[in-house]
Amino acid sequence: MSDLTAQIRELSSLLGFHANYTNAFGDFVEADVDALAALLSAMGYQTNSEQALANHISGIKQASFRKLLPDVHIVSEEGGYPTIVVSIPSDVSDNFTWHITTEGMEDNKELSGECWVSDLAHVEYARFSEEQFNKFSLPLPTLKAGYHHIAIKHGDQSDSCQLIVAPNTCYQPHQVSSDKLWGFAAQLYSLTSERNWGMGDFSDLNTLIADSAAQGASAIGLNPLHPLFQHNPYHFSPYSPSSRCLLNPLYIDVESVDGFEHCQAAQQLLASEQFKTTKLHAQNSELIDYPAVAALKYPVLELLYEQFCQTGNEASAEFEQFKQAQDKALISHATYEALYEFFRKQNHDNYGWQTWPEAYQKLEGEAVRAFQEEHSKRIDYFCYLQWLAHLQLSSAQALCQQHDMPIGLYLDLAVGCDGSGAEVWANQALYVSSASIGAPPDAMNTLGQNWGLTPMNPSVLRKQAYHPFIQALRSAMRYAGAIRIDHILGLLRQYWVAPGFAAHQGIYISFPFDELLSIIALESQRNKCLVVGEDLGTVPEGFSEQIQNRGLLSYKVLYFEKWQSGLFKRPDTYPEMSMVTVSTHDLPTLYGWWQGEDLTLKRQLALYPNEAMERWEATTRSTDRYNLIAALTDMALIDNIDAITKQLDEDAQLDTNRESSCALDKNMAIASQAFLAKSPCFLQLIPLEDALALTEQVNMPGTVNEHPNWRRKLPLSTDVIMDQDNVQYLNSTMRDCRPKQG
Repeated sequence: MSDLTAQIRELSSLLGFHANYTNAFGDFVEADVDALAALLSAMGYQTNSEQALANHISGIKQASFRKLLPDVHIVSEEGGYPTIVVSIPSDVSDNFTWHITTEGMEDNKELSGECWVSDLAHVEYARFSEEQFNKFSLPLPTLKAGYHHIAIKHGDQSDSCQLIVAPNTCYQPHQVSSDKLWGFAAQLYSLTSERNWGMGDFSDLNTLIADSAAQGASAIGLNPLHPLFQHNPYHFSPYSPSSRCLLNPLYIDVESVDGFEHCQAAQQLLASEQFKTTKLHAQNSELIDYPAVAALKYPVLELLYEQFCQTGNEASAEFEQFKQAQDKALISHATYEALYEFFRKQNHDNYGWQTWPEAYQKLEGEAVRAFQEEHSKRIDYFCYLQWLAHLQLSSAQALCQQHDMPIGLYLDLAVGCDGSGAEVWANQALYVSSASIGAPPDAMNTLGQNWGLTPMNPSVLRKQAYHPFIQALRSAMRYAGAIRIDHILGLLRQYWVAPGFAAHQGIYISFPFDELLSIIALESQRNKCLVVGEDLGTVPEGFSEQIQNRGLLSYKVLYFEKWQSGLFKRPDTYPEMSMVTVSTHDLPTLYGWWQGEDLTLKRQLALYPNEAMERWEATTRSTDRYNLIAALTDMALIDNIDAITKQLDEDAQLDTNRESSCALDKNMAIASQAFLAKSPCFLQLIPLEDALALTEQVNMPGTVNEHPNWRRKLPLSTDVIMDQDNVQYLNSTMRDCRPKQG
């Protein structure tokens, strides 16, 4: 191994990169040194010089000693005797003072003290050239949970940091209900109705809430509602947002906006032949036409904003209060949208901040400040859209409460943001702009995955006291009784794909997991919001139990809950601290799974790395069908299965393992839901696609345009879904298996 290679590996290790990992198939995978070097370069390190690498390594090793306090410090509210480590140069005076500014105390209490270094417990020693440093443990006063601030002064030196006191566990299921709950999972955009403008909106959500609550449902799970790219409606994956801190204005029901009926300009536009033609097309198109929906909604919303500006009333004051209550993310996002629009008008191939003139590529620049002053009204318009979305989503959660739904909305927090979006533009120091988050090869995607999401640098995230992560949590929790954190394993370790490398060549990097869990617990308790951690994929042993111990619900999917023998686990083996479902948006529906629709599609799209993997999946699926029958029979949930097994036997004799010619019996499908309902899991969600016996899956991982991801509409209007015979039978089954006690 050359000196340069050894230094690259040492620097990578100091930054948290893993030297190797064992993949889902049991293979030992060593990190490629060229991929490591590419990731280090993306993080701003020079990797082609031994001296530069030596300087980087030395700087990292010395960093924590050369600061009096850490970048951020988190202690447990129930920890007993909290402490913080301080680093003291040996040639400085022996005493120092500390000062704590508290958050959330009624008397705004501020605490101060003085102590002698000689009285403190010694932790660590280091010497760099002629300088010597010692770390000591400083006892802290007992504080309530919250975001506090500590400052110390030692001789001529001073330092400060955020001091976070967090509970040990998240908001707990028993604080919500003593019952086992159930609900529906929906892709909001897929909801259909005679009144919407081509895709599901917040009023469709209200219909689903009211009708589901009447059937005994306690939760409505939704896809991420984060903003995408308003001026590029072809970018429609909800898991590739521009920001995780705001909402997608396309979900606004324009006709429900205050003042719509009295806006003459809007009414004239709606009456025009061009508008009527576009609306009819958007409503009748087989798949969602996002550009058409955007072309309908945004011109009307602009007219409503103009009317709003001309009408000084109580709503104007509420809008101003909304803006003042928001973090700086609102203004930075609105500024981004205005800049995106401005430069798209000049160049239609302009996508994202990297293509803008250099002077506008950073939020904190003179050119951007001048733009904000000159275009303040346009920026205010984008704030207005966020306010409307906020009002309508808040009303939806309020409707859940009116219908006594214990959870109500269950919102999804995406794992990251698109690198060309507002969040990365506003905080470029945090993001590793040319790298991408993904997943290694596994049973879900045997080629590995590159999600195209820009990762946060974990060391910079700590330096920023986790504020961007806190913002994202609060933005989801404010509207929800529960949130799902997508790919929660990414808070322990993330799989990064280096620029120019294939998805299967990714490398893991560690994140400060315990500290992130503490922040989740603090925000969860503050917002009285349950947290579900999506812990699927290549997960370390004991990981699910670890998050359950911190009060998060694990995420259990029927397809994966099998013993090594291939037999499905009995429902009584599922953990109470979990949310359970048959399928997810990245997997086939139950009906599609039974018929092998996903296997056929993967074969057609060449998503298998080799024929052996294709044959293995086909054979496994054939076995799984028999095993599901056995599991349901064992629980006395189905009988008279001779016809089903006979058809499966005939398929096997014809060597048609790839797909079954036998459609899934609806009684068996409902029995599969009842199977999960008998588990002790706190929450069960039923995808509407399964309730309606659909075979097409929402998203096929590893594809972009090859499959109509995120574009399918439900075949029935939202207001009649609960009237369908099979849905009524399903709801009755769920009420029997998971009854409300009162």
